[in-house]
Amino acid sequence: MKKNKIIATVAAIVFVVFGLFMIGTTSASAQEAPDFTLTNIEGESVSLSDFKGKVIIVDFWATWCGPCKMEIPGFIQLQEDYKDDVVVLGISLDQGGPAAVVPFAQRMNINYPIVYGDGKVVQAYGGVRGIPTTFVIDRDFNIQRKYVGYTDHKVFEKDILAFK
Repeated sequence: MKKNKIIATVAAIVFVVFGLFMIGTTSASAQEAPDFTLTNIEGESVSLSDFKGKVIIVDFWATWCGPCKMEIPGFIQLQEDYKDDVVVLGISLDQGGPAAVVPFAQRMNINYPIVYGDGKVVQAYGGVRGIPTTFVIDRDFNIQRKYVGYTDHKVFEKDILAFK
């Protein structure tokens, strides 16, 4: 049991460090966003296509990820400022599920939908290799941007205005 905990801890550290070294922006070719249906923190099914017609910011994150936590206040502000035209959708990659995510979301006053990710959605988005990894999807349901690592909310705001 102790060996499994050590392996899990080392894997988590490598995942975070690898994500930090991959910080940067890539412009995704305008490909259609893979649709998915996942369960939100209220236990309801949520599909990406539920938000078609809006600019969608899809953020792969976890409660234990420092850079992810740093982005959340900016996402809260963007959701508040652009709520009619934009949705931020957080995809939690936490292993702890509701026990970890629900109290964290409440403590942070997250005002946007949070769903629990799985291997299928990770693979559909190119095998997310570091977190945070964030995609900006335009109103026509095309991926326009991909950001790996911490990204300031002002960068996302420029994208929102460009794809509005």
